[in-house]
Amino acid sequence: MAQSLDGFVARADHRLDWLTSIPTHGDDHGYAAFTATVDGIVMGRGSYNNVLSFGEWPYTKPVIVMSKSLTQRDVPETLTGKVRVTDLEPAPLMKMLADEGWSRAYIDGGLVVQSFIREGLVQDMVLTVAPVMLGEGKRMFGPWGGDVGLELVASTTFKSGMVQLKYRLPASNPEPGA
Repeated sequence: MAQSLDGFVARADHRLDWLTSIPTHGDDHGYAAFTATVDGIVMGRGSYNNVLSFGEWPYTKPVIVMSKSLTQRDVPETLTGKVRVTDLEPAPLMKMLADEGWSRAYIDGGLVVQSFIREGLVQDMVLTVAPVMLGEGKRMFGPWGGDVGLELVASTTFKSGMVQLKYRLPASNPEPGA
């Protein structure tokens, strides 16, 4: 996921205009290589609604939307076969996807990422920090009630001013909030 330097993944109204206005200099910041390593994308309703506002659907991989309020009937006909809606919690969802042959998922959306970390389902994290400060908005991480140790695996800088950080969550991490 991308976040502003001050830790926001979206404006308070969920807009991402700050991110799309950063000149990329033709660089995808490793996105294509990263998505080639996953079987699909799992996101929350807020992220899904935001992506719908882009107009053209940007994903070639299957997308699972976690929502208690949306149903499959809410998915536009043009996205049939590309998007599934589920009300499953993270662990049962990942078991279902593993049964379908998934071995690695891209988890997107602040609250969804937090829930997967809390359940110990995140092994590694790629965070791209954008050269902008928003001052307020939606945070990727909320209060944990304890420390979550991370191991830096790699860092990459880009001409755009973005910095990509790759972390591993050690297996010895205590459960956040415990």
